[in-house]
Amino acid sequence: MAAATGERYWADVDAAALPHLVTAPPGPKSRELHARASGIIRGLSGQVRLFPVVFEKGHGCVLEDVDGNRYIDFSSGIYVTTLGHCHPKVSEAVAKAANTLMNAHDFTTPIKVKLLEKLVEVLPGDLKGVQLYDSGTTAVEAGLRTCRAATGRQEFLSCFRDFHGKTGHAVSLANTNKLYGPTRSPGFYLLPRPDTYRPLFARDDGSLDTEKYLELYASFITNGTAGDVAAFVLEPIQGWGGSVMPPDDFFPKLRAFCDERGILLFADEVLTSMGRTGKYLCMEHWDVTPDVVTLGKGFGNGFPVTAMVVREQYADAVDRISASTSYGGNPMACAAALACIEAIEEENLLERAMHLEDLFRRKMAHWTSKYNIVGDTRVKGCLMGVELVKDKATKEPFDEAGKLVYQTAFRKGLAWIPAGHILRMSPPIVMSDALAEKAMDIIEESIAEVQAKLGYA
Repeated sequence: MAAATGERYWADVDAAALPHLVTAPPGPKSRELHARASGIIRGLSGQVRLFPVVFEKGHGCVLEDVDGNRYIDFSSGIYVTTLGHCHPKVSEAVAKAANTLMNAHDFTTPIKVKLLEKLVEVLPGDLKGVQLYDSGTTAVEAGLRTCRAATGRQEFLSCFRDFHGKTGHAVSLANTNKLYGPTRSPGFYLLPRPDTYRPLFARDDGSLDTEKYLELYASFITNGTAGDVAAFVLEPIQGWGGSVMPPDDFFPKLRAFCDERGILLFADEVLTSMGRTGKYLCMEHWDVTPDVVTLGKGFGNGFPVTAMVVREQYADAVDRISASTSYGGNPMACAAALACIEAIEEENLLERAMHLEDLFRRKMAHWTSKYNIVGDTRVKGCLMGVELVKDKATKEPFDEAGKLVYQTAFRKGLAWIPAGHILRMSPPIVMSDALAEKAMDIIEESIAEVQAKLGYA
Protein backbone atom coordinates (compact mmCIF):
# COMPACT_ATOMS: atom_id res chain seq x y z
CA MET A 1 0.00 0.00 0.00
CA ALA A 2 1.47 3.27 -1.12
CA ALA A 3 1.87 6.22 1.24
CA ALA A 4 4.00 9.30 1.03
CA THR A 5 7.28 9.12 2.94
CA GLY A 6 6.72 9.81 6.61
CA GLU A 7 2.94 9.83 6.26
CA ARG A 8 0.56 7.35 7.83
CA TYR A 9 -1.48 5.30 5.38
CA TRP A 10 -5.04 6.60 5.48
CA ALA A 11 -6.62 3.30 6.62
CA ASP A 12 -4.02 2.33 9.23
CA VAL A 13 -5.36 1.74 12.71
CA ASP A 14 -4.03 0.32 15.96
CA ALA A 15 -5.06 -3.34 15.73
CA ALA A 16 -4.53 -3.76 19.47
CA ALA A 17 -7.33 -1.27 20.10
CA LEU A 18 -9.86 -3.20 18.01
CA PRO A 19 -12.49 -4.38 18.38
CA HIS A 20 -13.60 -1.84 21.00
CA LEU A 21 -16.89 -2.69 22.68
CA VAL A 22 -18.35 -0.27 25.21
CA THR A 23 -21.57 -2.27 25.58
CA ALA A 24 -22.66 -5.77 24.66
CA PRO A 25 -23.88 -5.53 21.06
CA PRO A 26 -26.49 -4.91 19.87
CA GLY A 27 -26.52 -2.07 22.39
CA PRO A 28 -29.56 -0.14 23.68
CA LYS A 29 -29.46 2.55 20.99
CA SER A 30 -29.13 -0.08 18.27
CA ARG A 31 -32.06 -2.02 19.65
CA GLU A 32 -34.22 1.10 19.91
CA LEU A 33 -33.48 2.35 16.39
CA HIS A 34 -33.82 -1.10 14.86
CA ALA A 35 -37.21 -1.54 16.53
CA ARG A 36 -38.39 1.75 15.03
CA ALA A 37 -37.12 0.85 11.56
CA SER A 38 -38.35 -2.73 11.58
CA GLY A 39 -41.88 -1.51 12.27
CA ILE A 40 -41.80 0.07 8.81
CA ILE A 41 -39.21 -1.61 6.59
CA ARG A 42 -39.72 -5.14 5.34
CA GLY A 43 -37.51 -7.73 3.66
CA LEU A 44 -34.44 -7.39 5.88
CA SER A 45 -31.47 -9.61 5.08
CA GLY A 46 -30.50 -12.61 7.15
CA GLN A 47 -27.46 -10.88 8.61
CA VAL A 48 -29.56 -8.02 9.96
CA ARG A 49 -32.12 -10.37 11.46
CA LEU A 50 -29.39 -12.42 13.14
CA PHE A 51 -27.59 -9.37 14.52
CA PRO A 52 -29.62 -6.12 14.41
CA VAL A 53 -26.85 -3.63 15.11
CA VAL A 54 -27.24 -0.06 13.80
CA PHE A 55 -24.09 1.32 12.18
CA GLU A 56 -23.38 5.03 12.15
CA LYS A 57 -19.81 5.53 10.93
CA GLY A 58 -17.14 3.78 8.94
CA HIS A 59 -13.51 4.49 8.16
CA GLY A 60 -11.14 2.15 6.41
CA CYS A 61 -11.66 -1.32 7.88
CA VAL A 62 -13.54 -0.12 10.96
CA LEU A 63 -17.30 0.24 11.55
CA GLU A 64 -18.84 2.09 14.49
CA ASP A 65 -22.39 1.62 15.73
CA VAL A 66 -24.69 4.13 17.41
CA ASP A 67 -23.66 2.83 20.84
CA GLY A 68 -19.99 3.61 20.21
CA ASN A 69 -18.90 0.01 19.62
CA ARG A 70 -16.15 -0.28 17.00
CA TYR A 71 -15.95 -3.42 14.86
CA ILE A 72 -13.47 -4.90 12.41
CA ASP A 73 -15.26 -4.93 9.05
CA PHE A 74 -14.80 -8.34 7.47
CA SER A 75 -17.59 -8.05 4.90
CA SER A 76 -16.91 -4.74 3.08
CA GLY A 77 -20.60 -3.91 3.46
CA ILE A 78 -21.42 -7.00 1.46
CA TYR A 79 -18.51 -7.27 -0.97
CA VAL A 80 -18.93 -3.54 -1.75
CA THR A 81 -16.43 -1.31 0.08
CA THR A 82 -13.43 -3.18 -1.30
CA LEU A 83 -11.18 -0.14 -0.71
CA GLY A 84 -12.47 0.43 2.82
CA HIS A 85 -15.11 2.81 4.10
CA CYS A 86 -14.84 6.44 3.03
CA HIS A 87 -11.67 6.07 0.97
CA PRO A 88 -10.54 9.73 0.77
CA LYS A 89 -9.93 9.66 -2.97
CA VAL A 90 -13.37 8.21 -3.69
CA SER A 91 -15.21 10.43 -1.22
CA GLU A 92 -13.55 13.56 -2.57
CA ALA A 93 -14.31 12.58 -6.17
CA VAL A 94 -18.01 11.98 -5.44
CA ALA A 95 -18.33 15.23 -3.47
CA LYS A 96 -16.72 17.22 -6.29
CA ALA A 97 -19.05 15.67 -8.86
CA ALA A 98 -22.11 16.22 -6.66
CA ASN A 99 -21.26 19.90 -6.52
CA THR A 100 -20.69 20.14 -10.27
CA LEU A 101 -23.24 18.04 -12.19
CA MET A 102 -25.39 15.24 -10.81
CA ASN A 103 -27.15 13.81 -13.87
CA ALA A 104 -27.22 14.36 -17.63
CA HIS A 105 -28.89 11.08 -18.65
CA ASP A 106 -26.60 9.33 -21.14
CA PHE A 107 -25.01 12.43 -22.60
CA THR A 108 -21.22 12.40 -22.66
CA THR A 109 -19.48 14.17 -19.78
CA PRO A 110 -15.75 14.71 -19.26
CA ILE A 111 -15.63 12.42 -16.22
CA LYS A 112 -17.46 9.68 -18.15
CA VAL A 113 -14.86 9.82 -20.93
CA LYS A 114 -12.05 9.50 -18.39
CA LEU A 115 -13.71 6.50 -16.75
CA LEU A 116 -14.46 4.71 -20.02
CA GLU A 117 -10.92 5.12 -21.32
CA LYS A 118 -9.41 4.01 -18.02
CA LEU A 119 -11.75 1.03 -17.70
CA VAL A 120 -10.96 -0.46 -21.12
CA GLU A 121 -7.27 0.15 -20.40
CA VAL A 122 -7.25 -2.02 -17.27
CA LEU A 123 -9.63 -4.76 -18.44
CA PRO A 124 -8.06 -7.75 -20.19
CA GLY A 125 -8.31 -8.67 -23.85
CA ASP A 126 -10.63 -6.83 -26.21
CA LEU A 127 -13.35 -5.93 -23.71
CA LYS A 128 -14.12 -2.58 -25.30
CA GLY A 129 -17.92 -2.13 -25.47
CA VAL A 130 -19.22 -0.56 -22.23
CA GLN A 131 -22.58 0.49 -20.84
CA LEU A 132 -22.97 1.83 -17.31
CA TYR A 133 -25.75 1.05 -14.82
CA ASP A 134 -26.70 1.59 -11.20
CA SER A 135 -27.28 -2.00 -10.03
CA GLY A 136 -25.82 -5.41 -10.69
CA THR A 137 -29.20 -6.84 -11.64
CA THR A 138 -29.74 -4.19 -14.30
CA ALA A 139 -26.31 -4.88 -15.78
CA VAL A 140 -27.03 -8.62 -15.86
CA GLU A 141 -30.38 -8.07 -17.59
CA ALA A 142 -28.66 -5.87 -20.20
CA GLY A 143 -26.02 -8.55 -20.68
CA LEU A 144 -28.69 -11.15 -21.40
CA ARG A 145 -30.34 -8.91 -23.98
CA THR A 146 -26.95 -8.28 -25.56
CA CYS A 147 -26.27 -12.02 -25.82
CA ARG A 148 -29.58 -12.51 -27.61
CA ALA A 149 -28.90 -9.60 -29.95
CA ALA A 150 -25.37 -10.80 -30.71
CA THR A 151 -26.26 -14.44 -31.41
CA GLY A 152 -29.88 -14.42 -32.52
CA ARG A 153 -30.45 -17.17 -29.96
CA GLN A 154 -32.78 -17.18 -26.99
CA GLU A 155 -31.75 -19.77 -24.38
CA PHE A 156 -29.38 -19.51 -21.41
CA LEU A 157 -27.45 -21.93 -19.23
CA SER A 158 -26.43 -21.12 -15.66
CA CYS A 159 -25.56 -23.08 -12.53
CA PHE A 160 -27.08 -24.33 -9.31
CA ARG A 161 -26.67 -21.86 -6.43
CA ASP A 162 -25.36 -19.04 -8.60
CA PHE A 163 -26.83 -15.63 -7.84
CA HIS A 164 -27.35 -12.99 -10.52
CA GLY A 165 -29.95 -10.58 -9.16
CA LYS A 166 -33.57 -10.18 -8.16
CA THR A 167 -35.43 -9.24 -11.34
CA GLY A 168 -37.26 -11.58 -13.70
CA HIS A 169 -34.58 -12.97 -15.99
CA ALA A 170 -31.79 -12.58 -13.42
CA VAL A 171 -33.84 -14.65 -10.99
CA SER A 172 -34.36 -17.27 -13.70
CA LEU A 173 -30.57 -17.71 -13.89
CA ALA A 174 -30.50 -18.89 -10.29
CA ASN A 175 -32.34 -21.09 -7.82
CA THR A 176 -35.94 -19.93 -7.73
CA ASN A 177 -39.12 -20.66 -5.77
CA LYS A 178 -42.84 -20.07 -6.11
CA LEU A 179 -42.54 -16.58 -4.60
CA TYR A 180 -40.72 -15.43 -7.73
CA GLY A 181 -43.41 -16.84 -10.01
CA PRO A 182 -44.96 -20.16 -10.98
CA THR A 183 -41.94 -21.22 -13.03
CA ARG A 184 -38.56 -20.20 -14.35
CA SER A 185 -38.68 -18.03 -17.47
CA PRO A 186 -38.80 -20.12 -20.65
CA GLY A 187 -35.41 -20.98 -22.08
CA PHE A 188 -33.47 -20.69 -18.82
CA TYR A 189 -31.77 -23.89 -17.60
CA LEU A 190 -29.65 -24.72 -14.54
CA LEU A 191 -26.76 -27.18 -14.44
CA PRO A 192 -24.35 -28.31 -11.71
CA ARG A 193 -21.00 -26.55 -11.52
CA PRO A 194 -17.72 -27.99 -10.24
CA ASP A 195 -17.24 -27.80 -6.49
CA THR A 196 -13.92 -29.27 -5.42
CA TYR A 197 -15.20 -30.00 -1.90
CA ARG A 198 -18.45 -31.59 -3.06
CA PRO A 199 -17.69 -33.00 -6.53
CA LEU A 200 -20.59 -34.52 -8.42
CA PHE A 201 -18.08 -36.24 -10.71
CA ALA A 202 -14.80 -37.51 -9.31
CA ARG A 203 -11.88 -39.56 -10.55
CA ASP A 204 -10.76 -42.76 -8.84
CA ASP A 205 -8.43 -40.75 -6.59
CA GLY A 206 -11.34 -38.57 -5.41
CA SER A 207 -10.29 -35.47 -7.33
CA LEU A 208 -12.89 -33.56 -9.32
CA ASP A 209 -13.32 -34.62 -12.95
CA THR A 210 -14.00 -31.48 -14.98
CA GLU A 211 -14.45 -33.44 -18.20
CA LYS A 212 -17.49 -35.23 -16.80
CA TYR A 213 -19.19 -31.90 -16.13
CA LEU A 214 -18.56 -30.83 -19.72
CA GLU A 215 -19.94 -34.13 -20.97
CA LEU A 216 -23.10 -33.48 -18.96
CA TYR A 217 -23.37 -29.96 -20.39
CA ALA A 218 -23.03 -31.29 -23.93
CA SER A 219 -25.67 -33.96 -23.34
CA PHE A 220 -28.05 -31.45 -21.78
CA ILE A 221 -27.72 -29.01 -24.66
CA THR A 222 -28.57 -31.84 -27.07
CA ASN A 223 -31.40 -33.37 -25.08
CA GLY A 224 -32.69 -30.65 -22.76
CA THR A 225 -32.70 -27.48 -24.86
CA ALA A 226 -34.01 -26.40 -28.23
CA GLY A 227 -30.41 -26.06 -29.42
CA ASP A 228 -30.76 -22.29 -29.23
CA VAL A 229 -28.33 -21.42 -26.41
CA ALA A 230 -27.09 -17.84 -26.53
CA ALA A 231 -24.80 -17.87 -23.50
CA PHE A 232 -23.51 -19.75 -20.49
CA VAL A 233 -23.77 -17.37 -17.51
CA LEU A 234 -21.67 -17.98 -14.39
CA GLU A 235 -20.15 -16.31 -11.38
CA PRO A 236 -16.39 -17.04 -11.50
CA ILE A 237 -16.63 -17.73 -7.77
CA GLN A 238 -20.03 -18.17 -6.20
CA GLY A 239 -20.82 -15.51 -3.62
CA TRP A 240 -24.24 -16.27 -2.14
CA GLY A 241 -23.52 -19.97 -2.71
CA GLY A 242 -20.66 -19.77 -0.20
CA SER A 243 -17.43 -18.63 -1.91
CA VAL A 244 -17.42 -21.83 -3.99
CA MET A 245 -14.30 -21.86 -6.15
CA PRO A 246 -13.85 -23.91 -9.34
CA PRO A 247 -10.87 -26.14 -10.16
CA ASP A 248 -8.24 -24.29 -12.16
CA ASP A 249 -8.98 -26.19 -15.37
CA PHE A 250 -12.70 -25.42 -15.43
CA PHE A 251 -12.93 -22.02 -17.07
CA PRO A 252 -10.25 -22.64 -19.73
CA LYS A 253 -12.09 -25.82 -20.71
CA LEU A 254 -15.49 -24.12 -20.55
CA ARG A 255 -14.15 -21.32 -22.78
CA ALA A 256 -13.20 -23.91 -25.43
CA PHE A 257 -16.52 -25.74 -24.93
CA CYS A 258 -18.51 -22.57 -25.61
CA ASP A 259 -16.36 -21.57 -28.59
CA GLU A 260 -16.93 -24.95 -30.24
CA ARG A 261 -20.69 -24.41 -30.04
CA GLY A 262 -20.96 -20.71 -30.78
CA ILE A 263 -22.16 -20.04 -27.22
CA LEU A 264 -21.10 -16.80 -25.52
CA LEU A 265 -19.35 -16.99 -22.15
CA PHE A 266 -20.93 -14.47 -19.78
CA ALA A 267 -19.04 -13.87 -16.52
CA ASP A 268 -21.07 -12.15 -13.80
CA GLU A 269 -18.29 -10.41 -11.89
CA VAL A 270 -20.45 -7.98 -9.95
CA LEU A 271 -19.02 -9.52 -6.77
CA THR A 272 -15.55 -10.68 -7.86
CA SER A 273 -14.27 -7.75 -9.94
CA MET A 274 -12.16 -4.68 -9.17
CA GLY A 275 -9.54 -6.16 -6.89
CA ARG A 276 -11.65 -8.44 -4.69
CA THR A 277 -9.65 -11.51 -5.78
CA GLY A 278 -6.41 -9.69 -6.58
CA LYS A 279 -7.25 -8.98 -10.24
CA TYR A 280 -9.49 -6.50 -12.03
CA LEU A 281 -11.42 -9.55 -13.22
CA CYS A 282 -11.41 -12.85 -11.38
CA MET A 283 -11.38 -14.61 -14.77
CA GLU A 284 -7.82 -13.35 -15.23
CA HIS A 285 -6.67 -15.96 -12.72
CA TRP A 286 -7.36 -18.56 -15.42
CA ASP A 287 -6.28 -16.43 -18.42
CA VAL A 288 -9.84 -16.45 -19.77
CA THR A 289 -11.53 -13.44 -21.35
CA PRO A 290 -15.34 -13.64 -21.25
CA ASP A 291 -17.48 -12.40 -24.14
CA VAL A 292 -19.69 -10.46 -21.75
CA VAL A 293 -18.86 -9.39 -18.21
CA THR A 294 -20.71 -7.45 -15.53
CA LEU A 295 -18.97 -5.31 -12.91
CA GLY A 296 -20.36 -3.89 -9.69
CA LYS A 297 -20.15 -3.69 -5.92
CA GLY A 298 -16.48 -2.69 -5.45
CA PHE A 299 -16.53 -0.85 -8.79
CA GLY A 300 -17.72 2.29 -6.98
CA ASN A 301 -16.70 1.30 -3.43
CA GLY A 302 -20.20 1.90 -2.12
CA PHE A 303 -21.52 4.35 -4.68
CA PRO A 304 -24.10 2.55 -6.88
CA VAL A 305 -22.32 2.11 -10.20
CA THR A 306 -22.11 -1.03 -12.32
CA ALA A 307 -21.15 -1.89 -15.88
CA MET A 308 -21.84 -4.37 -18.63
CA VAL A 309 -18.82 -4.82 -20.91
CA VAL A 310 -18.55 -6.88 -24.10
CA ARG A 311 -15.76 -7.92 -26.40
CA GLU A 312 -15.24 -5.60 -29.35
CA GLN A 313 -16.82 -7.96 -31.87
CA TYR A 314 -20.13 -7.85 -29.98
CA ALA A 315 -20.18 -4.12 -29.24
CA ASP A 316 -22.67 -3.36 -32.01
CA ALA A 317 -25.19 -5.65 -30.31
CA VAL A 318 -25.36 -3.25 -27.36
CA ASP A 319 -26.66 -0.56 -29.72
CA ARG A 320 -29.65 -2.76 -30.52
CA ILE A 321 -31.03 -3.36 -27.01
CA SER A 322 -32.07 0.13 -25.82
CA ALA A 323 -29.22 0.00 -23.33
CA SER A 324 -29.37 3.41 -21.64
CA THR A 325 -30.71 4.01 -18.11
CA SER A 326 -31.82 6.98 -15.99
CA TYR A 327 -28.97 6.77 -13.49
CA GLY A 328 -26.26 4.73 -15.19
CA GLY A 329 -23.12 6.70 -15.93
CA ASN A 330 -24.11 9.81 -13.97
CA PRO A 331 -21.14 12.06 -13.11
CA MET A 332 -21.05 11.03 -9.45
CA ALA A 333 -20.99 7.35 -10.37
CA CYS A 334 -18.28 7.86 -12.97
CA ALA A 335 -16.20 9.87 -10.52
CA ALA A 336 -16.47 7.12 -7.90
CA ALA A 337 -15.52 4.34 -10.31
CA LEU A 338 -12.61 6.25 -11.81
CA ALA A 339 -11.29 7.11 -8.35
CA CYS A 340 -11.46 3.42 -7.39
CA ILE A 341 -9.39 2.33 -10.38
CA GLU A 342 -6.85 5.09 -9.74
CA ALA A 343 -6.62 4.17 -6.05
CA ILE A 344 -6.04 0.51 -6.92
CA GLU A 345 -3.18 1.52 -9.19
CA GLU A 346 -1.64 4.18 -6.94
CA GLU A 347 -1.74 2.03 -3.80
CA ASN A 348 -0.78 -1.29 -5.46
CA LEU A 349 -3.96 -2.84 -4.10
CA LEU A 350 -4.09 -5.81 -6.46
CA GLU A 351 -0.76 -6.89 -5.01
CA ARG A 352 -2.10 -6.13 -1.53
CA ALA A 353 -5.07 -8.44 -2.03
CA MET A 354 -2.78 -11.27 -3.12
CA HIS A 355 -0.54 -10.67 -0.10
CA LEU A 356 -3.57 -10.91 2.17
CA GLU A 357 -4.57 -14.15 0.43
CA ASP A 358 -1.27 -15.68 1.55
CA LEU A 359 -1.88 -14.46 5.10
CA PHE A 360 -5.43 -15.84 5.21
CA ARG A 361 -4.33 -19.14 3.70
CA ARG A 362 -1.69 -19.55 6.41
CA LYS A 363 -4.14 -18.68 9.18
CA MET A 364 -6.69 -21.25 7.98
CA ALA A 365 -4.20 -23.96 7.02
CA HIS A 366 -4.75 -26.08 10.13
CA TRP A 367 -8.47 -25.49 10.69
CA THR A 368 -9.73 -28.61 8.90
CA SER A 369 -7.43 -30.83 10.96
CA LYS A 370 -7.89 -28.99 14.24
CA TYR A 371 -11.67 -28.50 14.28
CA ASN A 372 -14.16 -31.32 13.87
CA ILE A 373 -16.83 -29.05 12.38
CA VAL A 374 -14.61 -27.43 9.72
CA GLY A 375 -14.92 -29.39 6.50
CA ASP A 376 -13.26 -27.03 4.04
CA THR A 377 -11.55 -23.65 3.79
CA ARG A 378 -10.97 -21.66 0.60
CA VAL A 379 -9.54 -18.29 -0.37
CA LYS A 380 -8.88 -16.24 -3.48
CA GLY A 381 -7.54 -12.77 -2.79
CA CYS A 382 -9.81 -11.26 -0.16
CA LEU A 383 -12.71 -13.61 -0.78
CA MET A 384 -13.00 -16.55 1.62
CA GLY A 385 -15.29 -19.35 2.69
CA VAL A 386 -15.28 -21.82 5.57
CA GLU A 387 -17.65 -24.78 5.31
CA LEU A 388 -19.02 -26.19 8.57
CA VAL A 389 -20.22 -29.79 8.66
CA LYS A 390 -21.69 -32.20 11.19
CA ASP A 391 -19.60 -35.10 9.88
CA LYS A 392 -16.48 -34.89 7.74
CA ALA A 393 -17.23 -38.19 6.05
CA THR A 394 -20.80 -37.37 5.01
CA LYS A 395 -20.17 -33.59 4.73
CA GLU A 396 -23.64 -32.92 6.13
CA PRO A 397 -24.08 -29.11 6.33
CA PHE A 398 -24.13 -27.68 9.84
CA ASP A 399 -26.44 -24.66 9.60
CA GLU A 400 -26.84 -24.27 13.35
CA ALA A 401 -23.07 -24.01 13.78
CA GLY A 402 -22.87 -21.42 11.01
CA LYS A 403 -25.47 -19.24 12.68
CA LEU A 404 -23.80 -19.51 16.09
CA VAL A 405 -20.29 -18.82 14.80
CA TYR A 406 -21.59 -15.75 12.97
CA GLN A 407 -23.32 -14.40 16.08
CA THR A 408 -20.43 -15.28 18.39
CA ALA A 409 -17.86 -13.49 16.27
CA PHE A 410 -20.15 -10.48 15.84
CA ARG A 411 -20.50 -10.21 19.61
CA LYS A 412 -16.71 -10.18 19.79
CA GLY A 413 -16.61 -7.23 17.39
CA LEU A 414 -16.35 -8.75 13.90
CA ALA A 415 -18.85 -7.51 11.31
CA TRP A 416 -19.26 -10.10 8.57
CA ILE A 417 -21.63 -12.22 6.43
CA PRO A 418 -23.72 -15.31 7.30
CA ALA A 419 -24.51 -17.97 4.70
CA GLY A 420 -26.07 -20.96 6.39
CA HIS A 421 -23.37 -23.53 7.11
CA ILE A 422 -20.75 -21.61 5.09
CA LEU A 423 -18.95 -18.68 6.69
CA ARG A 424 -18.33 -15.96 4.09
CA MET A 425 -15.60 -13.35 4.46
CA SER A 426 -14.71 -10.40 2.25
CA PRO A 427 -12.48 -7.92 4.10
CA PRO A 428 -11.38 -4.65 2.48
CA ILE A 429 -8.18 -5.09 0.48
CA VAL A 430 -6.64 -2.14 2.32
CA MET A 431 -6.55 -4.09 5.60
CA SER A 432 -3.27 -4.24 7.53
CA ASP A 433 -1.66 -7.56 8.36
CA ALA A 434 -2.14 -7.01 12.09
CA LEU A 435 -5.86 -6.29 11.75
CA ALA A 436 -6.34 -9.21 9.35
CA GLU A 437 -4.68 -11.58 11.81
CA LYS A 438 -6.80 -10.20 14.64
CA ALA A 439 -9.98 -10.83 12.66
CA MET A 440 -8.96 -14.38 11.79
CA ASP A 441 -8.17 -15.07 15.43
CA ILE A 442 -11.70 -13.94 16.38
CA ILE A 443 -13.20 -16.31 13.81
CA GLU A 444 -11.07 -19.21 15.02
CA GLU A 445 -11.96 -18.52 18.65
CA SER A 446 -15.63 -18.44 17.71
CA ILE A 447 -15.41 -21.75 15.83
CA ALA A 448 -13.72 -23.36 18.84
CA GLU A 449 -16.36 -22.04 21.25
CA VAL A 450 -19.29 -23.13 19.09
CA GLN A 451 -17.77 -26.56 18.49
CA ALA A 452 -17.49 -27.09 22.23
CA LYS A 453 -20.96 -25.70 22.88
CA LEU A 454 -22.52 -28.11 20.39
CA GLY A 455 -20.60 -31.08 21.74
CA TYR A 456 -18.27 -31.65 18.76
CA ALA A 457 -14.97 -30.90 20.49
